[in-house]
Amino acid sequence: MQIIITGQQINLGDNLRSYAEKALETAVSKYFADAISADVRIAKEGEEIKAEITVHPVSGSLVKTSAVSADAYAAFDGAVAKLSRQLGRYKNKISEHKAAAVEMVDMAVIDAGDEEEEVGDAPVIIAEMQTELPLCTVSAAVMRMDLAGLPALMFKNTAHGGLNMVYRRADGNIGWVDPKHK
Repeated sequence: MQIIITGQQINLGDNLRSYAEKALETAVSKYFADAISADVRIAKEGEEIKAEITVHPVSGSLVKTSAVSADAYAAFDGAVAKLSRQLGRYKNKISEHKAAAVEMVDMAVIDAGDEEEEVGDAPVIIAEMQTELPLCTVSAAVMRMDLAGLPALMFKNTAHGGLNMVYRRADGNIGWVDPKHK
């Protein structure tokens, strides 16, 4: 597994880097022996230090965690503990859906310069690009959304082959958009 450790507004010493590499390798390999990559970002935010960990345990999956503490080691340990819980919780679900097909969908690319008329304070669409949409069930889509720490996820529903979207509502519940298919 490729591990990248970066510090932002903080000097990471060799001891912290080696500690982070060993701890992350141990935590991830416990659940996924062939994990793809991991990124660790340790940043000073005011008086506290925030550790963010992003792991690609298998192709098409992403797990993000973070923790804040006054000490860099404590922040990193907190993030690793959260990561370990998430990986353990989702290991079985990920392995069940590992063979799910992925279909490429062309998305329109709109450059902000192409818009001739601006409507008031409407936000400008900067760019969109091709992306992979997973072919999965609604519960698998919710799991992928939670793993990636995303607010919403569009997917192709295995039940009918149409596009669906799940999202986290302001009240903390999950919303599901299933448009009528003709």
